[in-house]
Amino acid sequence: MPARTQLRVGRIARAHGLKGALKIELYTDDPGRRFVPGARFALQVPTSSKWHGKSIELVELRVYNGSPVAFFKGVGDRTEAETLVKAVLWVEQDATELPTEPDAWYVHQLAGLEVWREGERVGRVVRVDAMPAQDMLIVEIAGDEVMIPFVKAIVPEVDLRAGRIVITPPLGLLEDLEEEAPTEAPAATEPEVADAEPSAPAEADDASAPDTSETADDERA
Repeated sequence: MPARTQLRVGRIARAHGLKGALKIELYTDDPGRRFVPGARFALQVPTSSKWHGKSIELVELRVYNGSPVAFFKGVGDRTEAETLVKAVLWVEQDATELPTEPDAWYVHQLAGLEVWREGERVGRVVRVDAMPAQDMLIVEIAGDEVMIPFVKAIVPEVDLRAGRIVITPPLGLLEDLEEEAPTEAPAATEPEVADAEPSAPAEADDASAPDTSETADDERA
């Protein structure tokens, strides 16, 4: 039996209306495949939730004003719907299956990939964390975990078959990979001077010599 894994495909945002509908944040590019009537989702909720350890079955997915809205089996009113708010929806997936779209991948397939920058290997992907603005790659570099925004401008290449990703981080996002060691200048050497005969000291001007310059007499009236 092939290995199985789980994919995060959505998150319940809030209750919608009075009949148990729920607005969904989609984490998949293929909702037509994942959100079909009868699809079951494992729920990620706090341990204190009544839904902890349970799954839920989709009845229908509709679109209202551009937002996906889901109806689930057993959720018939707003009160029950609100108990599911913030739940994360997971589906099972063959761990070896690759996406059919070009330049696409599953989050679990990124963990362990080598990270390259300017032709040098700098680290490896530890995991991917979901953030409100965008996903973040958690990359281990020189023993530290560094967060790198998972956007095309910074991560232009993901090659699953080669087991690597390429990053082009802006200046300041990562510290320099190698500290340039200062090069020591060679010690200056004193030039060798040949021994010379001591020269006689120059004679100083005689400060006591009388002033011989003549001074004109004052003109008397």
